[in-house]
Amino acid sequence: MLRAAAARCTRGAARRLSSSAAAAAETVAASPAAAGAPKRPSLDEGDWSYHREWWGEEDGPGEGAQTVFRRHSECGNGVVSVSAYPASHPASEHWPAMERWLQERNARLYPESAGADQFKILGYQWRVMRFNDHTRQSTAKVMTCYRTSGQRSLFLMQQPHVLAVPYVKSMVSAALTTLPCSSYDLPEAASGQDNMKILCIGHGGGSLPLFLASKFRGASIHIVEIDPVVASASIEAMGFPKSSVKDLSSESMLPADADDLLWGGIHDRISLHIADAEDFIASDSNQYDLVFIDAYNGDDIFPRKLWDAEGTFMKNLEKKVHPVHGTVVVNLHSDSELPDSGVESVAEFQSILPMGKHVSRVCRAYKEHFGFAFTTAVPWLCNITLVACRDKAIASGRRLGLSHRDFILGKLLSKSDMVERALGLPFPCLAYIKNGFRLVE
Repeated sequence: MLRAAAARCTRGAARRLSSSAAAAAETVAASPAAAGAPKRPSLDEGDWSYHREWWGEEDGPGEGAQTVFRRHSECGNGVVSVSAYPASHPASEHWPAMERWLQERNARLYPESAGADQFKILGYQWRVMRFNDHTRQSTAKVMTCYRTSGQRSLFLMQQPHVLAVPYVKSMVSAALTTLPCSSYDLPEAASGQDNMKILCIGHGGGSLPLFLASKFRGASIHIVEIDPVVASASIEAMGFPKSSVKDLSSESMLPADADDLLWGGIHDRISLHIADAEDFIASDSNQYDLVFIDAYNGDDIFPRKLWDAEGTFMKNLEKKVHPVHGTVVVNLHSDSELPDSGVESVAEFQSILPMGKHVSRVCRAYKEHFGFAFTTAVPWLCNITLVACRDKAIASGRRLGLSHRDFILGKLLSKSDMVERALGLPFPCLAYIKNGFRLVE
């Protein structure tokens, strides 16, 4: 969940991330770089410098946007819509590489039609999901192409290597540096030698689980989304693989073989469940290494039952997270608690960021259940990333002469380069971890 409130945030923005030339499209499902390999710069197509392409106007899509999905939700999200914006990257000279990759994939699936079928890229777009035409829920980059033979040959593919919104990068950076601090072998999961179980509560356009599935060959990712309209929007308008969704009747007109052709097995690592998170976690038998929570309704409210320290959700979640290295990451759509002064109208501030008055209570609730918690501020946006994990694991090896905060921050930063190399990340973790880092007391 995000909103165009960057200019109103009280925290300063961190330095802008860098961008470079377009990455080859066929590396979408490539294996992570070896730990000792030279680090090569790669394009971050979701760099904040591109935000004007997809951000739109303050209160809506803005000029030049095309509405590609619009449907009313019965789950408190109001009108769910998806707007499309032209994307400048990758440039058209890079499209033939993706066309060749698609033709090679098609030839492996259908050897008898290898010469007849041809693929052509129609273009790339940003697709932005909104609730009630105002609150931006998520953003994804989508590739559209067609197959020259056969019926219903239009394909829509979300680009899993592109995380366009800074708060998602913040969640990923904090999560993936915390795990190895608790002795979890991240490269083993990335290479597929170890299974990694991930739970995502809140789906949106699906960019986070797709990114993780493309980076971890050993991943088994479960997504819980209460609103079937949101799930349908992600499939029909944002290029999320349809076969990953359980018990959903979608109107998608994509070819039946779209997922096998486009995803090459990545989609098999994902299961999207249409369910209430509280009910799902109560009946789920899995034990998770990593949990992401980003669940807001159309009024920008984080449901109380997902942070009530005495509620059944928190108690059950504690049992379903690995007892040694289990890590929970929560997106809080607020830059800080409501200030005592410095704001002309507290009522106005509260209406803009309704999470503000609850931040400390949410943080304490997660710390109470998991033992340790810290927060980081998201650059450019009014969001905070909360991380909760087992205190004994992350605090082990503390050195004399260092404050608790400095020790934990140093430990996290020491893992950032390894994470970037092992996963071939197109953005640096360090900038997101350092920004506004605080321990939850």
